[in-house]
Amino acid sequence: MNKLLFTAALCCSMATTAMAQDWTNSKYGPEDEIGAANLITPESVLKASKLIKTGKTYNLGIVVDSKTPAFSPRSLSVSVLQPNQIGTEGLGTNGMTYNDDIFMGWLGIGPQIDGLGHIGIKHTFYNGFKDSEFAKADGLTKLGIEKLPPIVARGVVLDMARFYGQDIVKEGTPYTKADIIAAAEQQGVEIRKGDVVMFHSGWLNLLDGENQDHKRYVSVEPGVGNSGAEYLAEIGVMAVGADTWGVEAVPFEKGSDGVFSVHQILIPQNGIYMLENMETRELVKDGVKEFMFVLGAARLKGAVQMIINPIAIH
Repeated sequence: MNKLLFTAALCCSMATTAMAQDWTNSKYGPEDEIGAANLITPESVLKASKLIKTGKTYNLGIVVDSKTPAFSPRSLSVSVLQPNQIGTEGLGTNGMTYNDDIFMGWLGIGPQIDGLGHIGIKHTFYNGFKDSEFAKADGLTKLGIEKLPPIVARGVVLDMARFYGQDIVKEGTPYTKADIIAAAEQQGVEIRKGDVVMFHSGWLNLLDGENQDHKRYVSVEPGVGNSGAEYLAEIGVMAVGADTWGVEAVPFEKGSDGVFSVHQILIPQNGIYMLENMETRELVKDGVKEFMFVLGAARLKGAVQMIINPIAIH
């Protein structure tokens, strides 16, 4: 190799390396901890409010209990107590009685938001933060869920079951860039910067009725593919959700580089939040394509994820 070719090859290699590392430097600054949530502004909230046409509200979080299938080894249980009331007529002269509950479990179960401290690449997380610096046993000192501002945004839902002509989209089906573009065009909806994008596959039908199959539900799933994730990141969406436990296709897409690569593309590389086990059936049944999305996640300091119930208002 002559000197000119060697120099060119070296420059190309350096450029590729630099591009590969670009994601570790957030465009919102070296101290940023909220990623795509920076897209929320008073102007964007007012714009989202104009999507309300009927005033109907939709729960986007599924009902969760100890039997809800979850990514292993996650589980939960609730114990209800009546403190200092057993064997009494109640407290005080008026006999006041009350129930309290103790929650024991994982916060990444059922309907949940994956925070920016959830997924990293070789121990490097969003904005280049190293887990050795912020991931402590008693909570994250950076990227904790308490940093997340109230999310109010334009929400859109794509009916992928309709697009593929299936009641329940087959497991392992990756929603590619071409598929997402075609589905949006077919359904007359545009994906825009700052959107919360939901994908409906019919997968939640496996949790009830005659199709009930909890083992299948949590072991495989259809979902966003690599090119689809890159496309959504290119648009600049704020969050990506689905009616599945992990949002991305499992078994992983053929040719995919590694485990949960869509999680890596969205969360650490682009600061985009992920919403799992979202209830999209009623939205699709009503023909809703866009709506006002509202989420105020519990501000548990240092938490990685949070059980949530976002609301869609149409």
